[in-house]
Amino acid sequence: MYAMQYQITLPADYDMEIIRHRVRTRGSALDAFPGLGLKAYLIRERENGSPVNQYAPFYLWHSIDGMNRFLWGGGGFNGIVDDFGRPPVEHWTGVGYERGPAFASTPRAATRRTQPVPSGIDPTPFVTRELDTLREHASAPAVHSSALAIDPRHWELVRFTLWERLAERPEGETGYEVLHLSSPHLAELPTGRHW
Repeated sequence: MYAMQYQITLPADYDMEIIRHRVRTRGSALDAFPGLGLKAYLIRERENGSPVNQYAPFYLWHSIDGMNRFLWGGGGFNGIVDDFGRPPVEHWTGVGYERGPAFASTPRAATRRTQPVPSGIDPTPFVTRELDTLREHASAPAVHSSALAIDPRHWELVRFTLWERLAERPEGETGYEVLHLSSPHLAELPTGRHW
């Protein structure tokens, strides 16, 4: 599993209905995309308490082939580049994935939590503890699914969670609204630890 996200920060007075319309009219294009576990079409809006207006899709790829096809094989990223310029693409190697009690529901919210892996420590016990935390976190009643991934270049850990509903955003996490979920190979993402 590979995790990926790009974040397009938009002007403070940007009409976010443009992004909503974009997702309504184009979002289903990836509903059967080969190698894609899921794409959550995410936004943050100033009018809903976010510090920025942002379009920030998050992906879990079942295969690197699918991710490559999307990024430079004419599979969709070119539409982002044409409309917004080429944003930096964050990516992480998956270390764990869990389905929550609300897995059969349609997620309406998402959260992302990042944290550095402390320097000077063996990362294995740290990541193992975070996997235990992931299992506990994913058992919350409104959780659809949750993934844990790591960027070993910058030693950053990310936990991404989809929620059926989110009454209150956990402290220290970025909250998003989910406009659409493409999940053609979600059932193929293995649960548990990924090594």
